[in-house]
Amino acid sequence: MSDIAVILPDGTELSVEEGATVRDAAFAIGPGLGKDTVAGVVDGELVDKETPLHDGADLVIVTDQSDEYLDVLRHSAAHVFAQALQRLHPEAKLTIGPWTDDGFYYDVTSVDLEQEDLEAIEDEMRDIIEEDLDIERVLVDREEALEKYADNPYKRDILETEAAGDDELSFYQQGEFEDLCKGPHVESTGEIGAVKLLNISAAYWRGDEENDTLTRVYGTAFESESDLEEYLDMREEAKERDHRKLGQELNLFAIDETTGPGLPLYQPNGKRILDELADYAKQLNLDAGYDPVETPHLFRTELWKKSGHYENYVDDMFLLDVNDEEYGLKPMNCPGHATIFDQQSWSYRDLPVRYFEDGKVYRKEQRGELSGLSRVWSFTIDDGHLFVRPDQIEDEINLIIDNILTVFDTFGLDAEVALATRPEKSVGSDEIWEQAETQLRAVLDDSGIDYGIEAGDGAFYGPKIDFAFKDALGRKWDGPTVQLDFNMPDRFDLTYTGEDNEDHQPVMIHRALYGSYERFFMVLIEHFNGKFPFWLAPEQVRILPISDDQMGYAKKLQYELGDFRVDIEDRSWTLGRKIREAQTDRVPYMVIVGGDEEEDGTISVRDRKEREAKDVSVEAFRDHLQSEYDEKRPEPDFLADEE
Repeated sequence: MSDIAVILPDGTELSVEEGATVRDAAFAIGPGLGKDTVAGVVDGELVDKETPLHDGADLVIVTDQSDEYLDVLRHSAAHVFAQALQRLHPEAKLTIGPWTDDGFYYDVTSVDLEQEDLEAIEDEMRDIIEEDLDIERVLVDREEALEKYADNPYKRDILETEAAGDDELSFYQQGEFEDLCKGPHVESTGEIGAVKLLNISAAYWRGDEENDTLTRVYGTAFESESDLEEYLDMREEAKERDHRKLGQELNLFAIDETTGPGLPLYQPNGKRILDELADYAKQLNLDAGYDPVETPHLFRTELWKKSGHYENYVDDMFLLDVNDEEYGLKPMNCPGHATIFDQQSWSYRDLPVRYFEDGKVYRKEQRGELSGLSRVWSFTIDDGHLFVRPDQIEDEINLIIDNILTVFDTFGLDAEVALATRPEKSVGSDEIWEQAETQLRAVLDDSGIDYGIEAGDGAFYGPKIDFAFKDALGRKWDGPTVQLDFNMPDRFDLTYTGEDNEDHQPVMIHRALYGSYERFFMVLIEHFNGKFPFWLAPEQVRILPISDDQMGYAKKLQYELGDFRVDIEDRSWTLGRKIREAQTDRVPYMVIVGGDEEEDGTISVRDRKEREAKDVSVEAFRDHLQSEYDEKRPEPDFLADEE
């Protein structure tokens, strides 16, 4: 039997026998590691430790000290839930039960469950954990597997689709319970330290609203009760920061069923914030040498067929029949930008050509998946497309990454980076994809940025570097992206004249600094808990006259501070109530004026952290506001020196 080589995280090669598993490789590294192995990450995918390795595989060994261990633990907790459910409700049919970033869920049917039923199931789960049942992987031939699920059409569907070519199927057993599953799992149910069932919702089989409606039960699991308590506290905080709740309280946006699902309406406060975000991104683009372009909201579907979107995205497109011609609302901006590039002749000296557009796009998500601003039908991408020579790829991507990291720094967000590789549904040759993935990997390696692998999560036309936002609560949200595309230039026959006077094909780079304004806005609302930095705040200063006698002075101050968004509280309230209302509205600065301030020509300033300063000159305050706006500071700090 010949040997194969696998690549370890430090880049070294490990030689193992052909057919060796993840655990075999771990033992080859050292007996202690072999004994501690729980699972593996092969080419970016979390797998069972008995998974065979292939030549050239990227391999990470997972132990109970690894970040991935919690995913394995939660996957096992999903099986514990399913076992507890069937102990209490033998009629329940199981479908799928994966782990998630926050825990797990299991979709079930043929059983009526209410929120109040979860407590009894949770108690049974704790009993199963206390029983410390061994979790064992067994291989079952196809015929036996089909027989096991003779009365479960959902599991049979899985057997006939994802597992269609497998003669042997992987099952996991614990006590009397068994489930079709690829794993991985922990060694026994006793390793699960703490569990909590969270809520129930409806879900469609395969995510298709034309399929059966199932019951989805969400839960979470941790290694210890203290970790669970910390998570539950964070979850309560997240409820308070929910962008849908704050969006309504602060008059930022609304989604009205009359106008349509997934179609946000931005109120004046929300639009002011979006305008500031757009101005900031525009300046970053102009400084980086991008030119603005604009494309319409729809195109003839001939364009989408040419770009490859029609065959890969048609199910997610809104299509219209216009005079017997088919048009489609654009799901992406890139074909329009490629067409603009194609309308001119270019020399190698002209490249790179960089376009940017805040382009509105439309994607027909399943209605059950729509949620606030996080998933909508209509959204705006701060899109950029570059047309570059092959020798310019690395420099251009490095400049893009610098700009993206500047955005993260400006908003005080942490970044998590991943390389997303070729998906199952894609266009282009193996050679093109290998070349594109190799170049993106080289850029990340040379930059020193820590990154993971998202196997199969690339765009259909090319691999990408994904940046996820980590907010104030440590939650991760999809964000900016950089995509390398050798396919669309070929489909559009894009060319430039090279130094040799011959036609050459440029490489297309897709990039976004925010991802989409809608999702980024959602992240900012929850990250800042509605307390936006001064430069973003829809209302930056509120003037609070102590009585109507100071209303004339208040209006004079509003004029003198006219470069900023300043309102006057003119309701006949007590000063205390005016202050509380401004605090509730999360206004960065309150300017309090009474008879003494008017007589002296000064102001008293209070911020939303309840810091105060008296006898402040209007000029000093205005100068500070301008510097705070220009420097994009993450938090008002005029009164910081007063503490």
